[in-house]
Amino acid sequence: MANPKTIGVGLISVGWMGKVHSRAYQAVPVVYPELGLKPRLVIAADTSQERADYARDVLGYERSTLDYNDVLNDPEVDVVSICAPNFLHAEIGIAAAKAGKAFWIEKPVGRGAAETEAVQAAAEEAGVVSTIGFNYRHAPAVEHIKGLIADGSLGRITNLRGTFFADYSSEPNGALSWRFIRGLAGSGVLGDLMGHLVDLVQYVAGPIAEVSGITSTVYTERPVAQMGQGTHFDVIEGGEKKPVENEDYAGMLIRLSDDAVAAGAIGTLEASRVAVGPRASYNFEIYGTEGSVKWDFQRMNELEVAIGRKGNHLGYQRIMVGPGFGDFDHFHPGAGTGMGYDDLKVIEAKKFLLAYQGQEAKNSNIYDAVSAARVCSAVEESMETKQWVAIAPTNHTTSAKR
Repeated sequence: MANPKTIGVGLISVGWMGKVHSRAYQAVPVVYPELGLKPRLVIAADTSQERADYARDVLGYERSTLDYNDVLNDPEVDVVSICAPNFLHAEIGIAAAKAGKAFWIEKPVGRGAAETEAVQAAAEEAGVVSTIGFNYRHAPAVEHIKGLIADGSLGRITNLRGTFFADYSSEPNGALSWRFIRGLAGSGVLGDLMGHLVDLVQYVAGPIAEVSGITSTVYTERPVAQMGQGTHFDVIEGGEKKPVENEDYAGMLIRLSDDAVAAGAIGTLEASRVAVGPRASYNFEIYGTEGSVKWDFQRMNELEVAIGRKGNHLGYQRIMVGPGFGDFDHFHPGAGTGMGYDDLKVIEAKKFLLAYQGQEAKNSNIYDAVSAARVCSAVEESMETKQWVAIAPTNHTTSAKR
């Protein structure tokens, strides 16, 4: 790789996701040497001195700080990863745009559609590139399924269903972290899990035009945790309890738009953070007049495909992803050696940096975030009105359109 293009990277929040982003940047030159990109870890910010030191001493950032504005004001920083808690996403995203920094921000970008639209407006005004942490869309199996739908292999898509069931809040005495407080998290499982599922459906099949939704809070109270200490995984026996302010479960009936690749298809989407059994069962089934497909993140390197209605081999066949499926061959030379979660973030980092360089814009963007947020906010509106809610269309997304 002769004369690689160096891109200065800033990180805001050095938690688990901040570490994932950092590893992804470091992997890009190794996995994609042909691109000639060399991310340089310049400065990381965290409110904890221990985590700030970790970013410098372990992750390899040249400098660290306790003030995220130092990252945004650093002239050597070209792109910024925003990995802070949900309630800070919009504030920092807007600040990054005003500072003229391209940003890679985790979802949900805002606590509902209005905050997400405010980030969009700031990014548009500043003319900066944005990428959203919709990592599941980058799975090679998902990219392959997107192609099967687009090229007509499944015929006309008639219906679909998807779920994102996780158990991270299935313990009734799990601590009342910021995730359960509306002022800090906004919605509950809608913004946290359902946003991923909505993005995935729109990415492979097309925009959602209208929804009829329902939500419920399974555990209405949880034991109080000291702010800034511990996580929602902590179990607290006894002690004071306070109300959970957002939903544990959300479901919706959907209809896709007339300009979707799967125009007019109908379906159901569900998400739960309190399921007992599924660890991260993020799956979908898509049915067409000539065939069907299934995929589950818990077995992300496989998909099930059924094509045709005649012959001796009807029904689903299990396919192992390999070279020729998405970006798989950048990671492994043959099927059978599986990719992992971090690899999806490497693909995401690659797409972000290429878009920043003004090359192919195949990355998820702030418009995708707005589109998903509008769908999730519409579920809450539908729950209140007991009516179907039409979704305002969003331009400039990467949704699968005709």
